[in-house]
Amino acid sequence: MLPESAPAAPPEKMEIVPLSRAGELPAKGRETASTWGRRLLIAAVLVWFAALILVPGAALVRQAFANGWEPLAAALAEPEVKRAFVMSVGLALIATVVNTVFGIVMALVLVRQRFFGRTLIDGIVDLPFAVSPIVAGLMLIVLYGPESPIGGWLEARGFQVIYALPGMVLATMFVTVPFVVRELSPILRELGEEYEQAAYTLGAGRWRTFRSVTLPSIRWGVAYGVTLTVARCLGEFGAVLVVSGNVVGRTQTATLYIADGIDSFHPEGAYAASLVLAAASFLLLVGMDLLRHRLEGAREVEP
Repeated sequence: MLPESAPAAPPEKMEIVPLSRAGELPAKGRETASTWGRRLLIAAVLVWFAALILVPGAALVRQAFANGWEPLAAALAEPEVKRAFVMSVGLALIATVVNTVFGIVMALVLVRQRFFGRTLIDGIVDLPFAVSPIVAGLMLIVLYGPESPIGGWLEARGFQVIYALPGMVLATMFVTVPFVVRELSPILRELGEEYEQAAYTLGAGRWRTFRSVTLPSIRWGVAYGVTLTVARCLGEFGAVLVVSGNVVGRTQTATLYIADGIDSFHPEGAYAASLVLAAASFLLLVGMDLLRHRLEGAREVEP
């Protein structure tokens, strides 16, 4: 007789792990792949950022200081450069003040009010992002140029818009309209109207509610919008070129001076002005971000 075979061992029960605990399972291979994936992603982002921002910026700094400090300082001390920077700063100041005030009002209207055409206006606010600045300048010439009805009527009364300061202000304002509005709109939507309604219930008027409740809640959005607006105003070229006429000493901005310096094969002043504009924009953006983080950190440690 054949020996009786041993009884087969019962199959082991497989533990069924719910999906919510799947992350607790050991997965060495998956962790290794995930680590390499993260490293490759970070490396790709850094290479892309360096190729577009860091390397060109370093090349500009190197070229500006190629012959030392003296040529750079001499180029910045020229009267044409000083007048160009004064013009750029003046345009930035005017456009920033006007667009900040109306940007806050427009953001409040678009978020808090309901009216016919609101969605259309909300989309048109981003038009300066989509339209070339040169096209924007051409639109202003068509509307306010000497041959247009409005421009001819104004010039007949001694008020010149195109090829003068008013046209440059309008062009700069046009290209910087969206910044304050787009910084404030999501903040106002997230904030809601509860605190404002509570202030109304306690007897506060609209102005006091805005000053005491709304404005403190959106102050960082306003600050970022103003910072972006100033940086964009200082760097505007296309629209201002079309409507200014680029008259040296009268309607020439810093960016127009840079273009003239490159075209005339005298790039020393162009390098110097470019370095100043780039440094100003960098300090504005980074300084605002550092200030916000510092104030928020100080607020968190308060007892």
